[in-house]
Amino acid sequence: MESVPKLDKRFHYTFLILEWVISIFFTLEYSMRIAVVKNKRSYIFSFFGIIDFLALVPFYLSFFFPVTKYFLIFRMLRMLRIFRIFNLLDFMNDGYLIVRALKNSSRKIYIFLLFLIIFSVIVGSLMFMVEGGRQGFETIPQSIYWAVVTVTTVGYGDVSPITPLGKFFAVVLMLAGYSIIAVPTGIVTAEMRNKRQNLELVCERCGNDDIDDDARYCKKCGKKLA
Repeated sequence: MESVPKLDKRFHYTFLILEWVISIFFTLEYSMRIAVVKNKRSYIFSFFGIIDFLALVPFYLSFFFPVTKYFLIFRMLRMLRIFRIFNLLDFMNDGYLIVRALKNSSRKIYIFLLFLIIFSVIVGSLMFMVEGGRQGFETIPQSIYWAVVTVTTVGYGDVSPITPLGKFFAVVLMLAGYSIIAVPTGIVTAEMRNKRQNLELVCERCGNDDIDDDARYCKKCGKKLA
């Protein structure tokens, strides 16, 4: 918010106090994590350990530099505050589901994207022939650019077909563009549903709840899963 001049001018000291409070809170959290964890070195050099450390660097380093240098050096370091968002992942169980769903469905998404690229190349080439090299369609790459912009429903409007057949292809491409959202969303949603069902599985014999997606037997005790 302090990047907005009007808000910074009006709430500068409020933002400063919030910065202090939040930084102190994260410092206490970081210190407590190091204090209670058994393998301190492992945590400090882990992904989230480094994220926690980087989130605190800009605040404390600002004490050792003059204000004039602060705006030159720490303007970029302020971006490290974004890393604090990753702390929220500790409290988001569904974050694990999303990551696993994206990983498990990555092959299907890659195939879909490859099909989309081929489809855009074919339509772009057709538009080059249909429009006859008119403005915006002078070359095949320019026509492919138009196809990609249209199929992704971005629609800059800088290039548009003129011929009736070209407009027909544009309508088809616009309608097909909805699959850009529908297909990947459906793939990921299906994977998330399967993963959630697997997370709900618990081995009746040993109580193990770490069940793989395609598991038929418990990897801890070997009992067949229901």
